[in-house]
Amino acid sequence: MFEGVVSYLSDPGIWVSFITLSLLEIVLGIDNVIFISIVANRLSEPARTRARGLGLLLALFMRVAFLASVLALVGMNRPIYSYEGFQLTWRDLILGAGGLFLLYKATFEIGSEMRGEDLQEDSATAATFGLIVGQIVFLDLVFSIDSIITAVGLSRELPVMVAAIVVAILVMLLASGPVGHFIHRHPNIKMMAFVFLLLVGFALVGDALGVHLDRAYLYLAIGFSFIVELATLTLARRFEEAVPFVFATCAAILLAATFYLRSAGFEMPWAYVYVPVGFGYVVQFLHVVTQRLRGSKQAS
Repeated sequence: MFEGVVSYLSDPGIWVSFITLSLLEIVLGIDNVIFISIVANRLSEPARTRARGLGLLLALFMRVAFLASVLALVGMNRPIYSYEGFQLTWRDLILGAGGLFLLYKATFEIGSEMRGEDLQEDSATAATFGLIVGQIVFLDLVFSIDSIITAVGLSRELPVMVAAIVVAILVMLLASGPVGHFIHRHPNIKMMAFVFLLLVGFALVGDALGVHLDRAYLYLAIGFSFIVELATLTLARRFEEAVPFVFATCAAILLAATFYLRSAGFEMPWAYVYVPVGFGYVVQFLHVVTQRLRGSKQAS
């Protein structure tokens, strides 16, 4: 038995599959990290860590059980209803439900942020510990469906897939705390995260309806806005008068870089400019509206 384990672990193909699947799970878990970071902030500081840990622990068991049902996963793509070319599967139902929940959650959080409502545990709107854990587990199920189905397609080794999921869950557990603290301290970043969840919600609903949105647009949008916010935070300390020009400057740089790459022969869709700039504009607009609403509320 020991020799069999050694032979199994010495197979280069096993390690290639493990590394590939681990990176896949981690990259596709970015949405989940942002959601966990935001939803856990509704709890008090000690409860946040417990909620993240318990939620991800339950999510780990759920993912492993999900993986063990390989045939069920394959069957999730089989139509359960069809009408004039439109086909509905269990995967579509789960993605659609998760997308609608994210749309509701992100809209609710944006409204709360704009109204300046207190989100601490003693607030009338504070969420319960069990509800937060339940949301973490449910959204992890939604976010993990595609990555698990992809993992099943890449490897048939259950131990390798389980090990990759454990690594991804550990990374999410380690990252969600610092990400949550950073988002909580910076209102601009918090609003950006809310709008990102809104965009992910639309993407999930689109997937359920058969309209696929390339996830590269989502990651490019959040990456562009994150760079804008970091530049704004950095300049605000020394060159506050330059802050209003940060967004326009970053947009101009992105546009110039796209022009250069296209002239050099690279196929760069203009959507790589429109989507992140549009996303960033929405974030900036909501932040300005939030500041004015809070200012008028304090003045009154």
